[in-house]
Amino acid sequence: MWDYSETVKDHFFNPRNAKALEDANAVGDVGSISCGDALRLTLKVNEQTDIIEDAGFQTFGCGSAIASSSALTELIIGKTIDQAALVSNQEIVDYLGGLPPEKMHCSVMGQEALEAAIANFRGIELKADDHEEGKLICRCFAVDEGKITRAVEKHALTSIDDVINYTKAGGACTGCHEKIERVIDAVMAKKKAQQTPCPSSSNFVNAPVSDGRAAEQIATEGDSLTQDVRAIINNLRPYLQVDGGDVSLVQATNHLITVSLSGACTGCMMTDITLGWLQDQIAEKLGFPVPVVNQDPVSHEPQELQELSHLAHAVS
Repeated sequence: MWDYSETVKDHFFNPRNAKALEDANAVGDVGSISCGDALRLTLKVNEQTDIIEDAGFQTFGCGSAIASSSALTELIIGKTIDQAALVSNQEIVDYLGGLPPEKMHCSVMGQEALEAAIANFRGIELKADDHEEGKLICRCFAVDEGKITRAVEKHALTSIDDVINYTKAGGACTGCHEKIERVIDAVMAKKKAQQTPCPSSSNFVNAPVSDGRAAEQIATEGDSLTQDVRAIINNLRPYLQVDGGDVSLVQATNHLITVSLSGACTGCMMTDITLGWLQDQIAEKLGFPVPVVNQDPVSHEPQELQELSHLAHAVS
């Protein structure tokens, strides 16, 4: 049995603003009844002052979903649209005196409904989630790769249980758990790569590798370098191929590694994460960082080559 605060119980048994505003000029819809949770948020916004004068909600879901929606309306009535846009799901949780970890997705749904309503008021069409084959990770709750990635990045999620609590993805049949783990690993690898300071050209050339050799010596051992990089790429390929993508090595030197992403990986929103993961794994293997870029499918030149040319000349 989950431990609910008295505030949660109050907002469940006595929900505020549980109504549909007939004169609403902003509407936000999230979720779907087929997936177990759905919320419609309606707002009456003063068009001269941008102040939210009234708010109403209609929620299909559990007690936490109802309480979160009720709390949301209390938080935003009287605020301007810009002020309301700053309300986070954590503020909803704090207002309620906390929510069980398994119910955090209810507060996230409230925040998403608010974002949708504000976009509707401003005449902005939010881009619908892309559920093309290979993008949809959790079929039980219709949660795609993008939503899971955003949740992992925003809330620093580190486990499948965390993802289930915030998105519901993976909470039913468990068939998508492996894919969810790959998203978590990719986001964490990207974050780690971003935290690694970029070396100057001088210490980049002379940085020691794991067995004590200097990085500049690796340049004379192209075959060994290529074999190491190819082995890392081959370890990644099965994971990409599951979703219709692939990656191959084009060229490897001690100052630049070029790969070719193909299939579903072409133009994928996870491209930067994939390249970041590869760069992190290669740096760990070699003992010094090497930029990893994707070959342009049209020109067959490494993307971002101009940005990297100065570094390449510096270390050649």
